[in-house]
Amino acid sequence: MKSFIVLALALLVSVNCLGQSKVLQSLSMKSALLNTSIKYSVYLPDNYDNSKTNYPVIYLLNGFTGNETDWIMSGDMKAITDQLIASKTIDPMIIIMPDGDDRLYMNKNDGSYPYEDMFITELIPFVEKNYRIKSQKTSRAISGLSMGGSGSLRLALKYHTMFSACAAFSAGISTDDEIIAEDQQSFDSYFGRIAPASKGKTGADRLTEPVKDYDVLRLVNSKDAELLKTVGIYFDCGDDDFLTTGNSQLHIELVKHKIPHEFRIRDGGHTWEFWRESLPIGLEFINSIFQQKRIN
Repeated sequence: MKSFIVLALALLVSVNCLGQSKVLQSLSMKSALLNTSIKYSVYLPDNYDNSKTNYPVIYLLNGFTGNETDWIMSGDMKAITDQLIASKTIDPMIIIMPDGDDRLYMNKNDGSYPYEDMFITELIPFVEKNYRIKSQKTSRAISGLSMGGSGSLRLALKYHTMFSACAAFSAGISTDDEIIAEDQQSFDSYFGRIAPASKGKTGADRLTEPVKDYDVLRLVNSKDAELLKTVGIYFDCGDDDFLTTGNSQLHIELVKHKIPHEFRIRDGGHTWEFWRESLPIGLEFINSIFQQKRIN
C-alpha cells in the first residue's frame, strides 16, 4: 500500500511538471551574416509541450553589458509572466531573449557586423520556424530595457510592418545636447560599438550618421506619422534616471505628431527594481494590443 501511494505521488508530480512553463537558457543560433553564433533564451508557456497551439511572441531585449540571461536572472521574467498568465491578465505567449552583444541592436557602420540585419532576417525567421509562434505582425511585439529599450523602439518603428507593439523601459534616448556634452569615455564605449570612427569626437562632430541613425527622436520626426501609428507604443522612465530628459522629449515629439502612445514617469532610477515593476505593465500593454489587433 505504501509503495502504491509513493508511486501515485510520483506520477502526480510528473504530470504536473509536464504542464509547467519553462525557460531554456543560452541556446545558440548560427548566423551567416555575423559568421558566429548568437545566444538566446526562450520562455515557453505552461503546457507548450503538450499542445499544438501557436503563440504570440515578444522579443525581450537586454541592456548594455547584459546578455540573454539578464531578464531571467535579474528581472524575474519567468515568475512575473507565470503569474500574469495564471491570473488570466495576459494570454499565454512565447518570449525570446537574444544576446544584444552590446551592439545597440544596430549594424556596425563599416559593414563588418550587421547585428540589426541578423536580428530581422535571421533570428526572427529562425525562432519562428523552430517554435510554435504566430508569424504575423498582429502577434509579434518587442520590448527591452535601457539599450534594449531604445533598440526595441527603434526596431518597432523602423520595421513597422513587422511589430504590432513595443514596450520600452528606461530607453537609451538622448537629445543632441546630451550627446554633445556626454563624458568622452561614456560616448566612446557606447557609440564606438557601432561607429569606431566616432571615437574621440567632441562637440557637434559626434553627431555622425550612425549616431543619427540610432536616434529614435529623429526617426519619429522623419517617418510618416501614419505608419508609426500602426505600432502600439508604451515607454516609461524613473524620475531619478539619467535618461529622463530623452524619454520626456520622445513623449513631446510623439504628441507633436499626434501619435498615440502611453508614457509614464515613475519613482525610481536606472535599476532592476524599476524594471521588475515595468515588465508586468509592459506585458499587459502588449497583450492588450494583441487582443485589439485580433478583434480588428
